[in-house]
Amino acid sequence: MRNDASSRTLHRAVPRRGGMEWGRSMRSFAISALREPSFVGGRHQATDRVANESVEWARTFGLVDSGHRVHRLQRADAAGLAGRACPDGPVEGVRLLTDLISWLFVMDDACDEDGLGTDPGRLAPAIAALLDVLDRCGDPAAPPPTEAGPLGAALHDLCRRTRAQGRSALLLRFISQLREYLLALLWEAANRERQRVPGVTEYVQLRRHIGGVHPCLTLTDLASGRPPGPTRRADPALTALDLLAVDLICWCNDVFSYGKESRSDPDAHNLVTVIAQESGLDEADALRAAADRFNRGLAAYLDAEEALLASGDDGLHEPLASRRNWVRATYDWSIMAARYA
Repeated sequence: MRNDASSRTLHRAVPRRGGMEWGRSMRSFAISALREPSFVGGRHQATDRVANESVEWARTFGLVDSGHRVHRLQRADAAGLAGRACPDGPVEGVRLLTDLISWLFVMDDACDEDGLGTDPGRLAPAIAALLDVLDRCGDPAAPPPTEAGPLGAALHDLCRRTRAQGRSALLLRFISQLREYLLALLWEAANRERQRVPGVTEYVQLRRHIGGVHPCLTLTDLASGRPPGPTRRADPALTALDLLAVDLICWCNDVFSYGKESRSDPDAHNLVTVIAQESGLDEADALRAAADRFNRGLAAYLDAEEALLASGDDGLHEPLASRRNWVRATYDWSIMAARYA
């Protein structure tokens, strides 16, 4: 196997300095090293109700079929994240967002903890079946998907409910972003099969898709009632801000989750791991480098947002608020998330 910067292997664990037990103190490290977003946080008043309804939704579609899986989904607290990311607006919007996050958690757990994501040969047919569901575009008259199992049935329901909002452009964007997420999972599985750690540039690009943040932002825009139109969406300044927001959400997640992921062999798909492998830094320095990357990104985000607000375009207030809420929500949710304990 090649052993260059773009194809390093997991056989070499991230070097640890001084026997540090980062897994036990990761949350404390993250809180001290990451710059806290200055945005005001909030929480939707229906969050607790939505939490119960979403777990029942997952049960109904068979996404969780045992006490262990139900408990795992409850600990993930999808509603806690959605309620912070979408603190205002109709309950139906928060519920749809919560169900999407729950679906993403179940899909990620199937790949990360249940073994599906280590074997591209097993994962590819599952992804193909889910892509077939997306091709239906939530058509309520389409026959129920069967080959994709519970994940496919629940995915079709998400698309159907998004379609029912009557915004075709957002529906197509949502479906396209989910398609990118699913295809990125194959990239992740291929890396795991080959024990390959991607380079930092490659990882940053693909992390935007395996994080599933893009479709979440789309549903948050939908819930706001004033989503940006196609012309505004194509504005390079807003597009760049979108990518910054997605990066910040993913990198914050990587730092907070690294402790859990590093209890055994480090997962290739974490910013800390790829920085360590590409730069040769030990674990402590790689963690600080990842935190510094987040902090620089947050500073760049604040500058970019200020420039957009200075344009005087009132139509930008809603989408900018959604992205601020998501960055803040990820930070606050990560501090308490049992998913990374």
